[in-house]
Amino acid sequence: MTTSLRLVPITPANIDAALSVKVRPDQERFVSPVAKSLAEAYVHPEVAWPRLILDGESPVGFLMAFLDIDWDGKGVDFRSGLWRLNVTPDAQGRGVGRFAVASVAAEVRRRGGTRMYVTWEPAEDGPEGFYRKLGFQLTGETSGGQTVGVLDLTNLAS
Repeated sequence: MTTSLRLVPITPANIDAALSVKVRPDQERFVSPVAKSLAEAYVHPEVAWPRLILDGESPVGFLMAFLDIDWDGKGVDFRSGLWRLNVTPDAQGRGVGRFAVASVAAEVRRRGGTRMYVTWEPAEDGPEGFYRKLGFQLTGETSGGQTVGVLDLTNLAS
């Protein structure tokens, strides 16, 4: 596990570093590129929370959370969670993904949330095992053809 991981907001000074974050070619079908995430953050600033993940000063990942999104479109079911997670190939398996999930969980809790959501494409070589290992449970829902998982934040250490 890398111990010098930290999140920083995307700024004019680090946007090129954020855009340099790419996943392995075989993972590209599971997660949109950082450029698309930043475009979505731009058009959804009220719910998007994009962050660059640094190990020291080196970019090793990118995450984007969604915070208090109107999930059902009816103003009844508001949810927060992990929207995107991109980790560079050389940083995979070093705790960067776990750090990202924990960071989003901490932000959701800071804002008063008790559950964190994530979606993934169902596939044998997809990210489901990673999320399930971290405690996400299947909700039985799908969103845009993706599986929806939820993590209960009330039982997690802060």
